[in-house]
Amino acid sequence: MHALVRDYRDFHRSLYSRAMNHADVFADASLQEPLLAALADTRYNCQAWAVMGCTAMEIRAAVPQLVTLLDHPQWLVRGETVTALSALGDASVVPALRPLLSDEADWLRQRTADALAHIGGDAALEALWYEFEHRQFPRIGYIASTLALFTPEVVPRLLTAADSTDPDQRYWAAVALGSTGDDQAIPTLERLMATDRGVTVFDGEVRTAAKKALRTLRRIKAAIAERDAAKPEPAPH
Repeated sequence: MHALVRDYRDFHRSLYSRAMNHADVFADASLQEPLLAALADTRYNCQAWAVMGCTAMEIRAAVPQLVTLLDHPQWLVRGETVTALSALGDASVVPALRPLLSDEADWLRQRTADALAHIGGDAALEALWYEFEHRQFPRIGYIASTLALFTPEVVPRLLTAADSTDPDQRYWAAVALGSTGDDQAIPTLERLMATDRGVTVFDGEVRTAAKKALRTLRRIKAAIAERDAAKPEPAPH
């Protein structure tokens, strides 16, 4: 396998791609240079699998090249690159990822939102919040669920959004609040469930979203309580 990666041009692309699907098994620091070369090799046309290899082997030196692949014409390369930057990138790659939240492909938008949430930090939160406030697409459940990962700092913003005059924003705020598992969300969700008759552009009811969100929140809290109860007691000194 090492020889295949080092001398990849001597092997058929199908062999290379199959090898990269199992790159984590034979990870080796000595393979960094040929993997970086394969990332830039447009003639060999295995950039997506080279990206997978860089991810599996945690080659952070690949990040500058990965950023340039975000606008690659092949969807597979773009998708694998987003996954790689989620694992290898930091706040410096957020500006490059952010435009993909506007991509026409919903799966790529969702993968990008997941990557931003995994990277974390203020810039990632602001990128996701902008999409929440300025919806480019009617269904943004992936934005709501990733925003919830920024609990507790995002909770006050979501509570404010739940009072918006825009029923779509109230709907998605409710969805996000449910996924936070935060007690502060309960009164707001109960109010929306009881009194909000708003309807979204896709005919979703705010009160229904709030009802489901309350169930989600309670499941999260129950799971946390169960996990905490299962923790062993600290040994006495």
